[in-house]
Amino acid sequence: MTQLRHLILVRHGETDGESSVRFHGSSDVALSAEGAAQMRAVSGTLGDSPAGLVVSSPLQRAWRSAWILGKGAPVRLEADFREIHFGRWEGLTKQEIQAADPILYDDWQNKRAAFEFPGGEPRAEFRERVQKGLDRLLAAPAHSALVVAHKGVIRTIVESLTGERPDGEQVQLGDRIDVTRRADGTWFQGRNSSNPPGVS
Repeated sequence: MTQLRHLILVRHGETDGESSVRFHGSSDVALSAEGAAQMRAVSGTLGDSPAGLVVSSPLQRAWRSAWILGKGAPVRLEADFREIHFGRWEGLTKQEIQAADPILYDDWQNKRAAFEFPGGEPRAEFRERVQKGLDRLLAAPAHSALVVAHKGVIRTIVESLTGERPDGEQVQLGDRIDVTRRADGTWFQGRNSSNPPGVS
């Protein structure tokens, strides 16, 4: 069984490419000054206890965020934690997507089972890829880990471990989600009341 008992999942901060409104996916846009400030604010919620392991997507908006949050700890890049590729929607806003592809946009918003991002990474392959990265993370000899990644990756990890979607439908920039393993090996969103507010 994994040694990991506690994961802190953080979505990276704002980017020079306006990740708050644009779908950059696998495009490697830089963390902005605003995003760095967001990460410093999140850092204040982690307490003084360093994570046993700091893991990040290889995209710079994530690993630069992880470097700030990790407070000097080494950052392990996990290639399979990069965001899904949105195909021809990469870099577009919702409004631009709706104007360019109104029928596909409707399929996407209505969560139709057959929907795929046009020219992008198939969603089943994305989930399989993230699961491979999660399996490697769970095999790590650490009791706690800080993972900095992307909305789709975080949602996939939470669903894989707990069987539930993250609390709240969206995972906003700078959001933190704690996932904790019970004594029976099952996982839940949140942390044990006996845990300190930071990484344990």
